[in-house]
Amino acid sequence: MTEFAIDQPPVVALPVDGTSAVFPVRRVYCIGRNYAAHAVEMGHDPDREPPFFFQKNPDNLDASGEFPYPPKTSDVHHEVEMAVMLKSGGQNIPLDSALDHVFGYALSLDMTRRDLQGEQKKMGRPWEIGKAFERSAPVGPIHTVDSVGHLDHGLVQLKVNGEVKQEGDLNQMIWKVPEMISYLSEYFELAAGDVILSGTPSGVGPVQKGDRMEISVEGLGSMGVQVV
Repeated sequence: MTEFAIDQPPVVALPVDGTSAVFPVRRVYCIGRNYAAHAVEMGHDPDREPPFFFQKNPDNLDASGEFPYPPKTSDVHHEVEMAVMLKSGGQNIPLDSALDHVFGYALSLDMTRRDLQGEQKKMGRPWEIGKAFERSAPVGPIHTVDSVGHLDHGLVQLKVNGEVKQEGDLNQMIWKVPEMISYLSEYFELAAGDVILSGTPSGVGPVQKGDRMEISVEGLGSMGVQVV
């Protein structure tokens, strides 16, 4: 039996819809500017170019339904996304078999300290201080492929206090789910427990303490997240 030098950190585990089982999280990859309209609103050319990714930490994923407003910022933005959960992985995964590695899908948010991210961009530095803070990725229950199939189209929406702020369709993703998996596997060895946040449509904007966000993806239902 392995003897750990300190107490072993808990495994991050997410609920799976319709079962008592949980999904253990290994890594979290996030694709940037994967909807053309969002690329434009962030000041970039929407033409298809090689994708880029950044990472959040496994324990940034949070299924509590609350988002604590983080410190050191005055400009926190919402970004609604569909999360892709992998049941297996590998390297150099062929495009035509990429979906075989998907366990399921979930609603998620990529909450962003936009002011801090902007400062890092200006200095050519990594984004983690703006992206990978505590509980920065609220997430809903995982819906298995067996229950919902593979989602490649459908309404994506976010409301703040009942007002629609973001709206798009999964079919507007520049890089589709199989392409993301295949591309990532050229640079990383993907594995069971990996999570991919698949990008956000246009309309990102700030939230304040007391706001209530409601996110939905057609096929995955909806989820409320309270800013506290």
